[in-house]
Order: sequence, then C-alpha cells, then structure tokens
Amino acid sequence: MKKRVSHFLSLVLLLGLAGVIALGQGGDNRRNLTVDDYFRIQHLSDPQLSPEGKWIAFVISTMDLEKDESQSRIWMVPVEGGEAIPMTATGTSAWRPRWSPDGKYLSFLSARGNGKTQVWTLFRKGGDAVQLTGIPQGVQSYEWSPDSSKLLLTIKDPKPEDLEGKKDKKKTPKPWVIDRLQFKRDYVGYLDHRRSHLYVFDIKSKKVTQITSGDFDDREPAWSPDGKFVAFVSNRTEEPDSNYNTDIWVVAADNPDKGKTMLQVTKNPGSDSSPTWSPDGKYIAYISVTDPEAFVYATPHLAVIPFKGGEPKVLTKKLDRHISNPRFSLDGKSIYFVLEDSGEYQLARIPVGGGKVERLITGSTGVYDFEIGKGGMITALITEPHLPPEVFIYAKGKLKQLSHVNQKLLSEVRLGAVEEIRFKSKDGTEIEAFVVKPPGFDPSFRYPTLLRLHGGPVAQYDYGFNFSAQLFAAHGYVVVLPNPRGSSGYGQDFSLALVKSKGDKEFEDVMAAVDYVIEQGYADPDRLGVGGWSYGGELTNLVIVKTDRFKAAISGAGTALYVSNYGHDQYQRWWENELGLPWKEENRENWERLSPFYYVENVTTPTLFVGGEKDWNVPIINAEQFYQALRRLGRTTQLVVYPGEYHGIGTPSYLKDLYERYLDWYDKYVKGSSSTK
Repeated sequence: MKKRVSHFLSLVLLLGLAGVIALGQGGDNRRNLTVDDYFRIQHLSDPQLSPEGKWIAFVISTMDLEKDESQSRIWMVPVEGGEAIPMTATGTSAWRPRWSPDGKYLSFLSARGNGKTQVWTLFRKGGDAVQLTGIPQGVQSYEWSPDSSKLLLTIKDPKPEDLEGKKDKKKTPKPWVIDRLQFKRDYVGYLDHRRSHLYVFDIKSKKVTQITSGDFDDREPAWSPDGKFVAFVSNRTEEPDSNYNTDIWVVAADNPDKGKTMLQVTKNPGSDSSPTWSPDGKYIAYISVTDPEAFVYATPHLAVIPFKGGEPKVLTKKLDRHISNPRFSLDGKSIYFVLEDSGEYQLARIPVGGGKVERLITGSTGVYDFEIGKGGMITALITEPHLPPEVFIYAKGKLKQLSHVNQKLLSEVRLGAVEEIRFKSKDGTEIEAFVVKPPGFDPSFRYPTLLRLHGGPVAQYDYGFNFSAQLFAAHGYVVVLPNPRGSSGYGQDFSLALVKSKGDKEFEDVMAAVDYVIEQGYADPDRLGVGGWSYGGELTNLVIVKTDRFKAAISGAGTALYVSNYGHDQYQRWWENELGLPWKEENRENWERLSPFYYVENVTTPTLFVGGEKDWNVPIINAEQFYQALRRLGRTTQLVVYPGEYHGIGTPSYLKDLYERYLDWYDKYVKGSSSTK
C-alpha cells in the first residue's frame, strides 16, 4: 500500500519498515509458531488512563488448555514505564475497568459469589475488592458520574426467578413464547421482551432509580459533563426489529418517570450511535449512517449536534471512510477518532467545526482503541504485524509502548514477513492484499499457497498481528489475505459493489490476488488452498462452485442456501433489504441465483465444513446442507460441529482442535501429506 507515515510516528519506531515488514529473526535458536502458542498469547483490551495520568488499567484475557476455560483479569501499568501489575486475582474473571473521576477507586465488573455480574471496587490505597452493586439479575455495563457519587447502570429486565432468588437449575425450562419479528440473536438464543434499560445507582445510599423504560433496548449511555443528563442510543421506532434506525436520546439523570420524558436528539433515518459530550456540555459528537439506503454497506460518518437537538453537522462526508470511537479533545476544539483506510486503523482528528482531517498515527500499525486523559495524553491499544495488541501512550507527538506481556513468546518464535501488495482485478479495479511469507522465505522457491478470506463482508484485513496467518506460514505456506470489493476501508461504492452480485466481482478480486502471487514466482499454482470464516466461509463456498483450481477448501460458518437462513438467523432485516421477501416471485431469482448451494454439482475441491452448534449468526444448517449435498454426490468432504459453540469458537480445546484440523486438511490435500491428526 502507499506508505503514508505521519510526522508524529516514524517507520523506524515501528520495526524499521521498508516496503516489506520483516521481523529480525535473531539467533538460530528461534523456532516456528505452533498451535499451542495461541494459548500462550495474552490478549489485551480496554485501556483506561487514571485521572491524574500516572497509571493505565487494562484487561488481559488468557486461555487455559488444561482447565479448558478462559479468564480475564485487570492489570495496570505505570505511564512512566515499568512492569505491569495484576489488580484482580485468578479464579474469577474481571473486566471493564473504570477509574472513579476523583481517583479514589478502580472499579470493574465480575460475576463473583452468586454468579451475577456486579460492579466491584478497589480502593487505590489498598485492600480487597468490595462489591458495590447487588442487582438481582446482574449488571450489563456501567459508567461513573463526573462527581464520583453515582453509577450509571445498564441492566436487562429480570426473569421471575431472578427476583425470587431461585437457584434450582435442574427444573424443566418453560417453552419459549415468541411474538417478536426478530426473535434470535447469537450468544443469546431466542429473544423475549426483556429489554436493557438505564438506571442511576447512588453510591452512598445504594438507591437504584430507573431512568428509561419501554419495549426498547437502551445502550451506550454517556454522562453529560455536569452530571445532569445522560445521552444514550435506542431504536424507538414503531417496530424496532424491522430496521436499524437507532437515534441519540437524552434523559435527565434524576428523571422520576422512568424515561417517559426525554429528548430525541437525532432524527436521521439511518443509525446513529457512539455519543460523546463536548467538555462544555453543549454538543454531542456521534457516528451517523447518513445513507440508510446503502444499509450495512454505508459509510458511517462523524457528526456533531447541539445536545438539545437541531441540525447536525456531518464532519467527514467527503472522507468516505469508516470511522469509530469519537472523543472530544480536552479543549473541545477537535474530535479524535479511529479511521479505517486501506488496511490501516489510524488515529485521526478533525476540527469540531469541520475542515481537514489530521492523521496522527498511520502506517503499518493498527489503533484498535484509545482514550484521552490528563494533559491530552492518549492511551491506545496498538498492534503491528509482529505484535499482538499492547498498551501504548501517545503524547506530544511521540508513541511509547508500555506493556510487553507477549514479549517472552515473541522472543522464542520466528515470524513470517508481511508484505502489502496491490494489483488489478479483471475489470481493472485496484485491489489491496497482504501476503504472509514463511520464515526463512526463499523467493526462488514456489510454496504451497493459501487464500484466506475475511468475514464481514464489510471489514478489512489490516496490519495487525494475525495468528492464524502466521501459523500457516510457519507450516510452510504463503498466505494471501485480500480485501476484495465489499470490504471496508476503500469507500462506500467499493463496499456496495457486491450487493445483489455476491460471488461475481469479489470472486474476480480474490482470484486476481492468487494470480498475482503466482506471477511473482513464489506461489505454486498446483498447490492452492482456500478458506475463511463467516462471510469468508460464504465466499469460500462461492469460490469452489466457480473454479476447480484449489486442492482444498475450509468453509467456516459460511452461508450456502440463502433461503434457509430467513427466520433462522439474526439477519432477517439484512436479507429483506438486500434480496427482498423470499416468497415474492420477483425476488426469487436473486435468492436462488446467488446461493452457492444451487451450484454444488460444480464442486470438486475437497471441502471441510466447520461451525458452532448454537450459531445464530450463520446457523450450522448452512454447513450441514452443503456437506449433505457434496456427500450425496460422492465428493470428498467432512463436517465438524463444535457442541454448544456460537459464531465464534471460544472453548480452548475446541480452538486447538480447529487449528489442528485446518493444518491437517490443508497438508493432506494441498501438500499431499498429513501433520496433526
């Protein structure tokens, strides 16, 4: 890609990049990455800068293969540098660290004791964690009030047994009675009318006051700087299940009528979300989809609106790139945000009145999260091609890494070089991709090559650390990671290109990626594999019905027979918007023409299907039906279903099994050998 590096951040700081991103391999004692190394990686998230600017709290999530469980703990690291120290013990997970604005407490969420998630606090001067809330059904999320006297809680309506304190888990469950239009959600299951609402919890009196209600979900609450109001996101249209029209609302923090009196701030027919207040409390910045007709393919923009309502000002209309995480500067003159652009996640800012976007952290790095603290110091979660996300600070134009939790593992392994490439698709459209090469790469040798396809489809491969790609590279594969049409990071028209034409333009794009690396002389055209997860699995299905060039395919949680998903997954709004009602004669051609299932007789590639038993995002029925058809036709295929798993496989032993099956399937049919199973 274009090497755009801001004056704030030199390439020298980021591993001395020059066209190809390569990690110095050090001594000969380094080894190649293995499946088990995944369970040594510590995953960081949610960095929070203390009010006085001296400490950063964050979450470290780990997986324990022996216990077959995952756990999250709160840690913190000094801004001046030094070792990270644990703030919560092992045994019970803790997450969502937040500092009280007066600096006295570090709070977090944990499901200790009776298994219900509550807010816990640690006194800065020492002592054990103390449970602060005692909500019968538990707490979903929370925020401190500006004066540290209250908490803003997000709580889901209780089940009867929550209020009765029943603990008998063996009782036969009641039948689900369903009357909602959208009645399923991944990781939840069937949906009822229990909704998430906002409550104010007084820390001194322990009094809980409900400030929103109704048959709507309320989320992303944010206190006004004076603590008098709360901005939040809610879809309060006549039929919320039929659209994505969320708006920004404001309710008084001392509202006595459970939110019957509130102000609708935005009235955009598209989705509005992520509200954040200006320091003077006069304005709210937020993310707005201004083209609802483009639906999920629309570019979300940064907008500002007076908190009492009025005409919004869209600040990034000409930018035409996805943005997220808006944050006002401390002086209120500009707004910071994360910007997706051509395989990068940049930190950028723009004047609050509009103007030129200033890109602060760019290049071969990914800014996944950030917060602004005292003196304008920014703490950020940053990843690089050979670095899983770590905590950094950015101040006075300089970037400094504070956490080094994966340093030991990284010092032991050899990682493959990562190269950004650009090439032309069949119709002349420029496409970007990343290539991960085996350690010790020899450009004169033709390697077995894997085409790995990302999910979304509105997402992008980026410069961040990619364990699975590095694992494949460690086993001798060149790994190609394309961003075909439909991806984010390249503008709305680029994303919209696959609407009602899935399997056409993006197929040409990903095949052009394969042809490009073959032309470079290091990819073996006779040893090719393909695969992906979610939309990557769907695109894999679309690829194998169109070409026999691949020796092996792995389709993870991908759709196949589109009509089977209507009323069975969580996307009925998406299906209707893109393809129309499936029983209408005028829509039937699209539903059938685009479904890879109907072209199953074209498939000759040995294909492994994998997915979770309880996946309501892309239900396992897709894999089952495609597998059934291939098996009936006598083709080489296998289906693996992980019990109790959702769209993402989370059980450590299942993840180990999944990675080993990946390697075994590719080794057997691409290389002609077997490695693990």
